[in-house]
Amino acid sequence: MKTDNSMVKSGLFGRYGKLLLYVVVVVLINLVGVSLFTRFDLTANRVYSLSPASKEVVATLSEPLTFKVFFSANLPAPYNGVERYVHDLLQEYALAGNKYFNYQFHNPGGDDETAVQNQEMARSYGIQPVQIRAIEQDEVKFQKAYMGLVIIHGDLVESIPAITTTEGLEYQLTTAIRRMNNKISRLLALPEKIKVDLFLSSSLEFVGPYMNLDNLDLLPDSISTVVERLNGQLYNRLEFSFYDPSKDLEAAKKAVEGQIMELKWNDFSNRQGQNITGDHGYAGLTVSFSGQRQDMHLISVVKVPIFGTQYMLTPLEDLEVMLNIAIENVIGINEKIAYLGTHGTLPLQVEQAMPGQPQPEAASNFHRLLAQEYTPDMVTLEQMSLLSGVKTLIIVRPTETFNDYELYLLDQFLLQGNNLAVFHDPFQEKMPSQNMMMMGQGPSYEPLSTGLEKLLLHYGVEIGQAYVMDQECFKQQLPQTQGGGERALYFAPLIENRNINKEYPFIQDIKGLVMIKAAPLTIDSERLAVADIKATELFSSSGKSWLMQDRIDFNPMQMQPPGDSTKFSRHALAYLLEGSFTSYFSGRPLPEKPQVPEVSEDFDEEDIKDGDEKESKTLTSLVEEGGLESRGVRLDKGKPGRLIVVGSADILRNNIVDEGGVTPNAQLLMNMVDYLNDRQDQAVLRSKTQRFNPLVDIAPESRSLIKGANLVGLPLLVIFVGLLAWLRRGARRRKLKQMFAERK
Repeated sequence: MKTDNSMVKSGLFGRYGKLLLYVVVVVLINLVGVSLFTRFDLTANRVYSLSPASKEVVATLSEPLTFKVFFSANLPAPYNGVERYVHDLLQEYALAGNKYFNYQFHNPGGDDETAVQNQEMARSYGIQPVQIRAIEQDEVKFQKAYMGLVIIHGDLVESIPAITTTEGLEYQLTTAIRRMNNKISRLLALPEKIKVDLFLSSSLEFVGPYMNLDNLDLLPDSISTVVERLNGQLYNRLEFSFYDPSKDLEAAKKAVEGQIMELKWNDFSNRQGQNITGDHGYAGLTVSFSGQRQDMHLISVVKVPIFGTQYMLTPLEDLEVMLNIAIENVIGINEKIAYLGTHGTLPLQVEQAMPGQPQPEAASNFHRLLAQEYTPDMVTLEQMSLLSGVKTLIIVRPTETFNDYELYLLDQFLLQGNNLAVFHDPFQEKMPSQNMMMMGQGPSYEPLSTGLEKLLLHYGVEIGQAYVMDQECFKQQLPQTQGGGERALYFAPLIENRNINKEYPFIQDIKGLVMIKAAPLTIDSERLAVADIKATELFSSSGKSWLMQDRIDFNPMQMQPPGDSTKFSRHALAYLLEGSFTSYFSGRPLPEKPQVPEVSEDFDEEDIKDGDEKESKTLTSLVEEGGLESRGVRLDKGKPGRLIVVGSADILRNNIVDEGGVTPNAQLLMNMVDYLNDRQDQAVLRSKTQRFNPLVDIAPESRSLIKGANLVGLPLLVIFVGLLAWLRRGARRRKLKQMFAERK
């Protein structure tokens, strides 16, 4: 019996000992979890994890940044989830940030002294309570609650008065932090100085007077003064260096490698009979920092009628503006985006229309979104010389002709390593007169030929003179007065997820788009291969699309899909081209800059012509007799650049781009701009919470099969598993009976 009791006691001890061991293990695991906290984000786009862009922003803070969060306690659902998300998000920021990042939560709810102080603090920052709805005991009640935060960075304060949803909150906070951080701490956090290098050959001083470039010997001191003045505004972060390639072989080597503008001339004699020896020289200004570089031309070259080739020195006031823009760009402060405002392009902003008048067309919503991240600049092609610090130029729906000189400016802008985004329309809409409109006549569409098409064709992209219609399109809901139901708008294709290229991160989270009046795009594969340009189709129409050409009519009652199935095919609607482009003007003379001479009433045309010839004789003698050439300012093979071509300009209109920028179309446009400006992480952050996630369209037969599997297959599976378990238990019982029978 003692043996039996000891066995019982040991069995009990072993059982309770295991239980005690399990409790100890669980406690230890929780203690480890407190000190080694981590979370696993299993969402598709890692919605609850910080993006690389957010981590970079808080990790580079150089001045204290504080979040003050004001949330009332015990909020009802779903607002309590918002508070929890804000807390977790700020904790993620704190883990990724440095010592300068901190946050504080304040509870303004209640009537106690602390709550009243928090309420006064919240109101001082412009945060007021908002009215929310709560359901308690089957009753709908309304209450006021504080749900806002404020960001304090130095003397800057930015508040978000109401946070009622988690959608896009990380993007909103990261953008605000970046904006404030750029204003105060970017310059202070630079690990090295920004280098401003002037390349100016002393040999140019001998030919400067013959090129209308006087006092070149004074230019280094003048530029040094400009840099010194900027240095005082930029926390002494500039380092200026002057190189004379005529006296320094290493400087000459750097000038050649950096493609600094080169001027070369042969032996010639001036009007006084003095012999000028042939030579060459370099002139240019570069701004560089941490692998980023911006180039500026000190001397611009233009070819005008009568006067011939002209050389002009960039004015110091313009040079200071260009230098400041270049500095901001190489370190990422206030990046500017150029938007072509001439040639009949779609305006970014227009004045408010008079009452009773139609609202002028514009891309003001796109401009509003663009201004949150960049500084949009409406430019003309005459200002292209001031765009040395701008990486991207946007051209939307030009309707006026580009002459060769303007195409040359665009060509050289791209070849300098910059980027172009072209949203083109192959037709121009012409509205009928008021009387014709009253008779029911709609607008007419005339083919456009601006000259920009041939430039794009040279780069490898052709814009078709047609519009893409698609059976997979937007469906318009008809009012009951018109019979109700839906009407297909074939000119508004719906771009499904399977027709969107997922190769690039800036577009991979976009799962659907809508296009309006889009032209088909085709590429010249052979030309692209020869030029070593990578062309990527970004998105296309479905396989049920066809082309409307020749006669354009967007009356939905007049549009029907073709009866011939062979006319259906998918069409590319947007392309991204990357690489070192070849100049459209390679092997051709420099285009002349159009100029209309001013005619004075006191002189006749013959006098002006004679006077011009006399004045320009000295200027042109160097070109004609001395064989002056310019290299570096005119590129035949460019630096790596990017070109985005979209066959629709209507997707930038206000009826497509929403003010908040939450729709897929708005986010794609901003993502394109970010990608062109090397901010792909920001693009990924913007669209990772994209809620538009349509179901995969499958065939009716497959839907019936899946429905049958859910209705019949799952119950059969449960029955099968139950039978399997019953059979295994029966087999186990039989095995146990057999074992005891053998012992007996």
